Amino acid sequence: MSALFQPFTLKDVSLRTRIAVPPMCQYSANDGLINEWHLANYTSQARGGAGLVIVEATAVSPEGRITPGCAGIWNDQLAEAFVPVVRGIKANGAVPGIQIAHAGRKASANRPWEGDDHIPNDAANGWQTIAPSAIPFGAHLPKVPEAMTLQDIERVKADFVAAARRALAVGFEWLELHFAHGYLAQSFFSPHANQRTDAYGGSADNRGRFLLETLAAVREVWPEHLPLTIRFGVIEFDGNDEQTMTESIDLTRRFKAAGMDMMSVSMGFNIPTAKIPWAPAFMGPIAKRVRDEAGVPVSSAWGFGEPHIAEKAVQDGQLDLVMVGKAHLANPHWAYHAARELKVERPSWVMPAPYAHWLERY
Repeated sequence: MSALFQPFTLKDVSLRTRIAVPPMCQYSANDGLINEWHLANYTSQARGGAGLVIVEATAVSPEGRITPGCAGIWNDQLAEAFVPVVRGIKANGAVPGIQIAHAGRKASANRPWEGDDHIPNDAANGWQTIAPSAIPFGAHLPKVPEAMTLQDIERVKADFVAAARRALAVGFEWLELHFAHGYLAQSFFSPHANQRTDAYGGSADNRGRFLLETLAAVREVWPEHLPLTIRFGVIEFDGNDEQTMTESIDLTRRFKAAGMDMMSVSMGFNIPTAKIPWAPAFMGPIAKRVRDEAGVPVSSAWGFGEPHIAEKAVQDGQLDLVMVGKAHLANPHWAYHAARELKVERPSWVMPAPYAHWLERY
């Protein structure tokens, strides 16, 4: 029997398969407001048989958007726009999740297909970025961010809390905090981006403080019976990987103690010069180490889009859930494809009956 097509339960939420669609920015919102594009995108992915569909990185404030086209949830009007998306995901058998985020020094950028570079502050669609320290990412993102004050830190934590409240109010059942990919939270933990000399910089304990405090604040408003998860970059591929992994796993244990239910294991993306060893399932052994040493259930993306690779990752205990991203963009019915490849009995029935009937019968 296929491991990938076994159900998975976390807290009071049960997924029909171990297949999840990770957050993938669509860069198609208008001043944070999502639209019909997003509804069609997420509904089709749910229809295809995934157990969990996580809505793209959704900014907790206007300044927290990666691009002017990023989704937002910083007011009630923006939140209400997600109601049809939540209903569409649930109606098609998947659990609706959302990732809430602040882009930090990587914010105020053009859409990837429009340059992927920083927008000047004096441009109509640009804004001043913030970060733990006034250190730019570099390369295509050279804008120098403003170093955050303690008041800024408190404000952003409050923005995450407000975003979590709104996500709950519109029906999301799975919350992911975006603490990865060189965005604000990840940059606090990275010595490449954080050179503060106060309680939020220096030691690994101090660099993890913003992340832990944000998690704790969100935990107070997010119900205990629903999953609260984190996407976290545990490795930088900068030549200092063992120290970074050790510090990251220690912080993961503290996340667990503070109420995190699961981790999506990813990379730091804090510097443009990282030597990432791209290969199929290359994050699998790294995720397994986090799973084993921190004692938390894990998922991961990056190279699991081939069914037999995804199956083996679950079978071998590397992952509890497999995040299949780009393959779902190419084929929203990827779960059906995987079921056929893995010889699942009556594979078409991973999809709704109006599709399954025809695919099975003829």
